[in-house]
Amino acid sequence: MRLYLTGVGTILGLELRQRVRGVSWYVLLGVFVTLVGAVTLLLWLASGGRDSGGWLYSLIVYFVLLLGTLITPALSGNAINGERDAGTLATTQVTLIRTSQLVLGKFLAAWVSSLAFLAACIPFIVVAVLLGNLSALTIATSTLVLAAELGFVAAIGVGLSGIVTRPLFSVTLTYLVVAALSVGTLIAFGLLGAVTRSEVQLSTIDLSAATYDETTGIPSSTVCAPPVVSVYTVQRFDPYWGILAANPYVIIADAAPGSFTTNGAPNDLFSAVSLGVRTAQRAPDLAVVDNICEAATTGGAIPSDAPSAREIYDSAVPSWFVGLGIQLLLATGALTWAWSRTRTPAKRLATGSRVA
Repeated sequence: MRLYLTGVGTILGLELRQRVRGVSWYVLLGVFVTLVGAVTLLLWLASGGRDSGGWLYSLIVYFVLLLGTLITPALSGNAINGERDAGTLATTQVTLIRTSQLVLGKFLAAWVSSLAFLAACIPFIVVAVLLGNLSALTIATSTLVLAAELGFVAAIGVGLSGIVTRPLFSVTLTYLVVAALSVGTLIAFGLLGAVTRSEVQLSTIDLSAATYDETTGIPSSTVCAPPVVSVYTVQRFDPYWGILAANPYVIIADAAPGSFTTNGAPNDLFSAVSLGVRTAQRAPDLAVVDNICEAATTGGAIPSDAPSAREIYDSAVPSWFVGLGIQLLLATGALTWAWSRTRTPAKRLATGSRVA
C-alpha cells in the first residue's frame, strides 16, 4: 500500500508542478480572486452591510461553486487524452506506475488545483463570517460539501479524458455534464411539473341569510347556503422533486442546517433554496373548502392550519446525501471506465489514437 501511495504521490507531484510552472495558472487565479472580491464588495454594498452575514456568505459560496465548475473542467478534461495527443502518456506507462495510480494521481491533482481557488476565497468568507448571523455548523458543512462538489467535477473531467480520445470533446462533455446537473435538472423539474396536472375540487359554502348584532356587527345567527363545487387544475411538482437531488446547488443548500428568523423567514440563501425544494415535496390539497359562511360568523377570522416555513422544512425529507451518493457513483464509474480504457497492454485501440 505504501508503494502504491508513493506512485500516486509521484503523479500528483508531477501534475501540480506542471500546473504552477506557467504564468497562466497565476493569471487565472488572480482573475478568479478579483471576480470573487468584486462580487463580495457589490453584495455588501447592496445589503447595506447590516445583518447580511448569512446571505452574503451563501452567495459567495454559490459564486465560488459557479466559477469552480467553470474552471475545473478545463483543468481536468484533458488530463489523460491530452498527454496521449502529446505523445507523453506512453512514456509514463512503460514505467512502474500502474494505470490506477496514473488515473488517481491525475484526479487528485485536478481536485487539489480546484481547491486552491476555494482557498483563495478564504478572506472573503472571513468577511461574511465577521458580519454575523452564521453558525459554525453552516460554515463547516457548506465548505466541505463545496469541496466535494469540486472533487466530483474533477473526477468527471479526468474520467472523460480517459474515455474520450479527443481532448476538446472530453472537455466539452465535462461542461455538458455539469450543465445537465446544474441547469438541466431545474429545466426537467419545471417542465415535468408544468405538464403534470391534477384536478382540485373547491367547495364554496356561502352565506345565505344572517342576523347581525348591532353592537359588534358580527352575525348572531346565520344560515349557510349549500356547498357549490367547482373544479380547477393545479400543476404537480411533488412527484419530481427527486430530480433536484443531484443538483450541486441544491446539495449544498440542503446539507447546511436551516436557519430561520422568528417570523419564519430564511436567514440565508441556503435555507431559502432548501425550503423551496422541501416545499416541492408537499402534494397539493385536492379537496379545498372555502367556508365563507363560517368566516362571516367569526368576523372574518378563520384559524389557519397551514404549516409555517420552519414546519415545512422540518417535516420534509433531506435529499443532500442522496445527491452526493449519485455523484459518487457517477465519479467512480467515470474513473473506473477511464482506467479500463487507459490500462496497458491494450487489446484494442480506438481509431485514430496513438500509442507514443
